[in-house]
Parts: sequence; structure tokens; C-alpha cells
Amino acid sequence: MSAPMETGPRTYEIRTYGCQMNVHDSERLSGLLENAGYVRAGDAEPDVVVFNTCAVRENADNRLYGNLGHLRPVKDGHPGMQIAVGGCLAQKDRDTIVKRAPWVDVVFGTHNIGSLPALLERSRVQSEAQVEIEESLVTFPSTLPTRRESPYAAWVSISVGCNNTCTFCIVPSLRGKEQDRRPGEILAEVEALVGDGVLEVTLLGQNVNAYGSGFGAMAAAPDEVRAMTADGGSAFAGLLRAAGQVDGLERVRFTSPHPKDFTDDVIAAMAETPNVMPSLHMPLQSGSDAVLRAMRRSYRQERFLGIIEKVRAAIPDAAITTDIIVGFPGETDADFEETLHVVREARFASAFTFQYSKRPGTPAATMDGQLPKEVVQERYERLVALQEEISWAENKKQLGRTLEVLVAEGEGRKDGETRRLSGRARDNRLVHFRAPDEGVRPGDTVTVEVTYAAPHHLVADGAVRSVRRTRAGDAWAARQDGGDAPKGVALGMPSIGRPAAAAAAPAGSSGPGCSTCP
Repeated sequence: MSAPMETGPRTYEIRTYGCQMNVHDSERLSGLLENAGYVRAGDAEPDVVVFNTCAVRENADNRLYGNLGHLRPVKDGHPGMQIAVGGCLAQKDRDTIVKRAPWVDVVFGTHNIGSLPALLERSRVQSEAQVEIEESLVTFPSTLPTRRESPYAAWVSISVGCNNTCTFCIVPSLRGKEQDRRPGEILAEVEALVGDGVLEVTLLGQNVNAYGSGFGAMAAAPDEVRAMTADGGSAFAGLLRAAGQVDGLERVRFTSPHPKDFTDDVIAAMAETPNVMPSLHMPLQSGSDAVLRAMRRSYRQERFLGIIEKVRAAIPDAAITTDIIVGFPGETDADFEETLHVVREARFASAFTFQYSKRPGTPAATMDGQLPKEVVQERYERLVALQEEISWAENKKQLGRTLEVLVAEGEGRKDGETRRLSGRARDNRLVHFRAPDEGVRPGDTVTVEVTYAAPHHLVADGAVRSVRRTRAGDAWAARQDGGDAPKGVALGMPSIGRPAAAAAAPAGSSGPGCSTCP
């Protein structure tokens, strides 16, 4: 059967699930498709639907196949429509996807996202499903075309893959071993983004502060890496300081670090580099040394709390957030109490909290001591209640403070009803503020005074003290005037009007499935 005749450019929509890495990969998928002549679908039924999937959560499979099932009758009524599945679940399930959902046209993995346009075309011409999974990275994703979702805040990948072997995590087997980009390539991308109007970048890696290990022995590392570590510091600390020297870059964030690689020189670089923001996402996972050992997490409670203490000493206003898993196999009541102890001591601004879920292929899935659902649920509710209490108390400390807020798009779900705008403070807290008479655009900054605190946001209902119109706001306005506003990426996670960092998650949220390192 020949492919249907086309009467205009084919349209696409991308549906993204999972971590920040997937969100950024979807920006690349958009860039690839648009380079190949596709256009965003907008409100119309798309010709191509791409699912960029996550494999971390237990219900990831059910969610994907449920969505694919809903699309089957839509495809039946839309001649020429194609469905593609990529991401971690595709890397894991491979041709199982087309066996369970034979109306899927393309399956591609985490290592070959650049193949999507060619696979779609091949499937159309041959009228059969194309399944292509690579075992190692074909092209470093940052070299691919990218269609950025935000003109004022951007992700910048510094590495892909992970060398850790956490027993609950399937990501290393799907993303591969860590591979790092050269510092010059990273900084060139940052400078280009700033030239386009971006004010904020988030350095992204599965284990971001292990940056440098992907080069192997330091003697074999590129000269620029050896130069930035000549004083004995880590490559990641050197990269943070180098980002601090990029003219026009106002905010630098990073996610997600691992406690085992979080060194004192990184804390010093954060404290001493003005544009590195006073926010830190530091995954805990458990407060119990026994559970951490079973998880194969190479730090213990004392080490973790020591990091928190050092960060607070160097950066007193830092907002620290975390990930916590409840109900890991073998977790006892005493183990769980140790987690609550760390939460009380660390006083996280917010947390991604997860009930442990089995992932086939991980060592934890076959461990003894799998806990009953009711036990996990009871512990989870206690943890959420405690973290809610702490989040609210920490946010109340912001009352009366004057904050600089980077105005964002899509952060406040009720902004239209409340006549407010929303954005992120330097410490990444979400702030809703009264819209000023003066026009304010996403990408501009405002100075406001906090008048109310809730567990997951702040409110500034007084008059805005100052408005600063920025190049980023100009870039946002130009995108609107050009009809180029983002419409083609539908997320199964928080909005990406600006990169939605893990720190934004409410304490009881199961989040988008994971942060970068779950």
C-alpha cells in the first residue's frame, strides 16, 4: 500500500514523560522534525504523535499503552497519521511495543534520537513499523538541532549516562555509561543561548557533579579539563566558575547531583560565583544507613547531613530540595524513623517523595522484604505531612523579604483568575505576584515583597517595587509576534514555559516520575 498523498507540511506533537533529560530530548526531537519540514500541530489533530517515555515508575508501561490505546481510533480516522515511541521505555521494551500496539509506526531508543525523521519516512514509504534501538550513543544529543521551548531559560546538557549502580534504578542500563562534553562545547552553547536572549541556564546531567569522570583518567582528559582542575579542584566546580564568567548570563542552576561526588570545592564555587543560584537539589533517597547500603548509595546519613551543614554555612539563604523513596525492600520502622530524622534536621524547602515501585531488571525488584502496600502508604503519608509542615515553616521565613523574580510563562495555573503573574526567585521558590500596571513579559524581572506564604509557593500582593525589561523579555515578545509560541509539546509533567526544576515539586508529589537521578 502506498503512502497517502500529502497536501501540505506534516504536523507533529510530542508528549513527554519523565525527567528533565527527557524534556530536553523533546526539544531536540522538535528541532529534528522541524528541520525535516514538519510543523507544530497547534490545536489541529497532528499527523505525527511522538511519545518520549520514562521507565522509572511502575505504572510507566500502563500509562504508555493506555495512551496508545486511546490514539488507535484517532489514527484509524486520520489517514497517514503516524505514532512514534522513544525514550527509556522504548529502549527497554523494544519490539515488544509494536507487538502490544501494532498500530505504532516507529520505535527508537535513547541512543539514536537523531534517527526519528528517517524512521518516520521509512515507515511511511514501506508501510510497516520501524524498530531501531542502538546499544550505545550514536551522536551526542547536544549536536542535534534543538527547538527551545523557552526563550529566557534553557537546559544545557553537560553529560549523558550514569556510572552509578543504584539497585532501584534502571536508568544506567537505558542511558549507558557517562559521557561528558568538552567544556569549550558547553560554554559555546551557553554563550550562543545568551546571545539569543536567554538569562538562565540549567546544567543537566544524570549525575551532574560527576562531570569529568566521563573523560577517564585525568592524564587522558582534554587540555581544557586539565586546565580547569590544575588547582586540584573538580571539573564540575571549574565548569561552574567558567559559567560565571559568561557575560549576560544571570542565573545558573544544575541538576541533579549525587552526594558521593559533592565536594567542598563545588560548594565554594556555588558560594563564590554570583550567578550560580542559591538553590540545591540533593537526592537523599533514605536516611537509613542500612537502606542506603541496600540501595547501593555510596554515602551515609552523616555524610549527607554534613553536606547540608556545609552548604548552609557557605550559602545561608540556599533553598535545598531532595528526593526520598519510601518503602524500599527491607525498610523497617526504625529505618523509616531515620529518614524522618534527616528530614527534620535538613529542613528541605520541598521534596519529591516516592513510594517504592518495582522496576523489572533492577536488583531491588527481586530483593527479599518487599513491603505491603498499606505499610508503604502509611509511612508515605507521615513523610508527606512532616515535609509539608517544614516547607510551610521555611516559606514563612520569607515573609517581608524582597525578592528578585524572573517572570515565567505557565507557572501559575490561576494567574488569570487572581490577576497575578508568576515566576521564580533566585532560590527557585515559586512566587505569585500582583500584576503591575506596567507591562511585564516572561523573561523580564521584577522586585517584590513577600506578603503570604503557603507550603509550595509565595505570594506578593503588594505593589511591584521595580520592573526590569530584559533581552529575554524582548526574545519572548519577538517569538509571540512571529507566531512562534510553543504549541507542539504536550507534557505528562509540569509545564516547560521555563525548565521545571525538581525543586518546584510539592512535598507529596510523585513528581514527573523522577528528577534527573531518581
